[in-house]
Amino acid sequence: MRRFSADYLEETRRGMWAERDALDALRLGSRERILDVGCGTGELTAVFREESDAEVLALDADADLIGHVAADERLLGDATRLPLSGGVCDLVACQALLINLSDPVAAVREFARVSSDLVAAVEPNNAAVTVESTVASEPPLAARARDAYIEGVDTNVSLGADAADCFEEAGLVDVSTTQYEHVQAVQPPYGEAALEAAARKATGERLAEQQPTLAAGGLSSDAYDALRAEWREMGREVVAQMRENDYERVETVPFYVTVGRVPE
Repeated sequence: MRRFSADYLEETRRGMWAERDALDALRLGSRERILDVGCGTGELTAVFREESDAEVLALDADADLIGHVAADERLLGDATRLPLSGGVCDLVACQALLINLSDPVAAVREFARVSSDLVAAVEPNNAAVTVESTVASEPPLAARARDAYIEGVDTNVSLGADAADCFEEAGLVDVSTTQYEHVQAVQPPYGEAALEAAARKATGERLAEQQPTLAAGGLSSDAYDALRAEWREMGREVVAQMRENDYERVETVPFYVTVGRVPE
């Protein structure tokens, strides 16, 4: 399973649950005990605590990440071997976890073992991400990097729209899916996170971190060097526009909230 830093998770999930209608099928107000699997830094855990009176448990395999999470109980563990008895929760859920697992169906089966009622997954289709920007070169460069990255990842990071297939294969019934768009906008006045992201673009830092995955996706050394040079030039233009308060960017990531019921 791929690992992520707390800063990365907090940046990419910032503002994700400003609107929560997509979670209606989870019937959070009726829950008694919820488990958030692969909780990361706890964005979905916080939603569960705010929207229900349930006992909320948070589980992750990364001890550093789970230290950021406020929950009634924090557990270290593997998504495919949950350290809980069968049927002890009435909702087991995850966010952006199945896309990072080599066997997502095995994880969903384990969720179903621990749940007495519902299983839910909030998963993106990373192949369908769109970027709009006042810097004309940014959307095509982001698409080039994303396509190569997806090719180099050894899990299905586009799983979102097809998560229902995993649920049905795991034996869940009454499976339904709701699409939800996570929109992140950058516009003046710029916050600290936006300024830091612009600086990383100007140095090509994020691309450098992703180089092994980009290479695994078929991007040659020469192609990577050319992409990074264009990326850094784009980043410098972003910084220049920010100085004039002219830079705006909108990234839209489609997420799919899939819910299934444990058969009686």
